[in-house]
Amino acid sequence: MSKKYIVTITRQFGSMGRPIARAMSEQLGIEYYDRDIVDEISKNLNLPVSTISNLEERYSSPNFFSMVFPLGFSTAQKQEQIFEEQTKIITKLADKESCIIVGRCADYLMRNHPRHLNIYIYSSYENRLKNCIERLNMEEDEARKMIQEVDKARANYHRRFANNTLPWDPIYKDIMIDSNLFGIEGTADYLVDIIKKKFYN
Repeated sequence: MSKKYIVTITRQFGSMGRPIARAMSEQLGIEYYDRDIVDEISKNLNLPVSTISNLEERYSSPNFFSMVFPLGFSTAQKQEQIFEEQTKIITKLADKESCIIVGRCADYLMRNHPRHLNIYIYSSYENRLKNCIERLNMEEDEARKMIQEVDKARANYHRRFANNTLPWDPIYKDIMIDSNLFGIEGTADYLVDIIKKKFYN
């Protein structure tokens, strides 16, 4: 196996998509990119990481319109700039090496890449709530609020920058899997096996 390939992971909050991606990257011996992309955008645009994190998946949030207007731009204008830079970074990573990219509309951005696999990781509300409490050490009220807010923010963000689609739309997905079916390690094992069958033969 010599040709590069790209795996994208879109996930529901609390579905354990990030640790699954990490486990997959360790098994495959390739990098996975998540917060690294935010750090790179911060450096390239000379913006605080907190500003990018807040703006990144908060499109059309009335609360944020009243909170952040960096460098004289409106929130929507700044998001356009951040997404443009993010697209450049993700495209550059895809050109450089095999890797896993988590979130950030990467499924949409990589839709025409000749060797890509787009994965959506989800789970029931009850399982996500349990994961937030037991694995992420959140109080129940905090977990419920985070699930609601992050689901809404990611949906708005994806709709805005991924051709009016939602994160769970199958249109740009190759695989959709409930992480509760096999757990973190089991889901990683299952997905790695599929990746190897697709790209390593």
